[in-house]
Amino acid sequence: MRAIAVSEYGATPALMSLPRPEPGPGEILVKMIAAGLNPFDWKLADGMVKDSVDTSFPLILGVDGAGVVEDVGPGVTRLRHGEQVYGAFGSIKRGLGAFAEYAITRDDGPVAKMPEGMIYTQAAAVPTASAAALAMVDEARVDAGQTVLVVGATGGVGQGMVQLASLAGAKVIATARDDMAGTMRRLGADETVAYSRNGDSADDDLNARVLAVHNDGIDAVLDVVSDTPATEDIAQLLRPGGTYASSVWAVNPDSMEAKGLRGVNVDGGLSPDVLDRLSDLVDASDLRVRVEREVPLEDAPDALAANRAGGARGKTVIRI
Repeated sequence: MRAIAVSEYGATPALMSLPRPEPGPGEILVKMIAAGLNPFDWKLADGMVKDSVDTSFPLILGVDGAGVVEDVGPGVTRLRHGEQVYGAFGSIKRGLGAFAEYAITRDDGPVAKMPEGMIYTQAAAVPTASAAALAMVDEARVDAGQTVLVVGATGGVGQGMVQLASLAGAKVIATARDDMAGTMRRLGADETVAYSRNGDSADDDLNARVLAVHNDGIDAVLDVVSDTPATEDIAQLLRPGGTYASSVWAVNPDSMEAKGLRGVNVDGGLSPDVLDRLSDLVDASDLRVRVEREVPLEDAPDALAANRAGGARGKTVIRI
């Protein structure tokens, strides 16, 4: 089968011909139709888990995807041949991932039937980014009447957070350049503010722009891009008792507590229950996932490089 893999950590991802995996007990073999690209994919290729997980090479990249159940192993009861599914696929230990013509997942794992009316390329864009957005809004305890700043709002996770925070009844301020301001407002943002983290005085500028409108501060920050020094600066926007949530684990909870704030680092894990929640949100049109770019499997290495460079305005999906 065709797959995008690396021969070792640090190697350039490449199109390879590899054996088709076979499902073992409790496992499902899925013929992949589309896969969603996430920053984790190129970070994995770089070796982010090399000291914590034993890995087989070649290592097929990719986690998110959507496709059709091709075969099932002994003991599988939840899903069956021919069903359309989406979720997380692969096994790093076995060198398996979603950027391939066939992928493995577990019957009790983070996979579910696709929402009705959703096409494969849309479904493949949902799992990791939308689960992270849901976890961020949940962990930050976003509620009606709050004012919430979403930092990194134009990417896949950020767009989900804007929608979910708005759905919760919060007033949402989204960081976005002028060319994305309209998109942010259509997704539920009440305000947009220009912001680009460049290592200079960007944080001070962001704070000044927000405080110019909200001089008494805000209730929460949902941040998917900032490093620890930047979170310390942006936290000055928060009212006493406010919450700073980071999806990149950049918050120092002790430092936040010393300021009278609550700091949380959020791990947006996938599970069947989370996917069911996401499916309900998608079915109700309360969550829309913007696919910025679709590429064929052979162009996935270039798409990974582009994602590494930053500036995403939505999700990249790989057609398989």
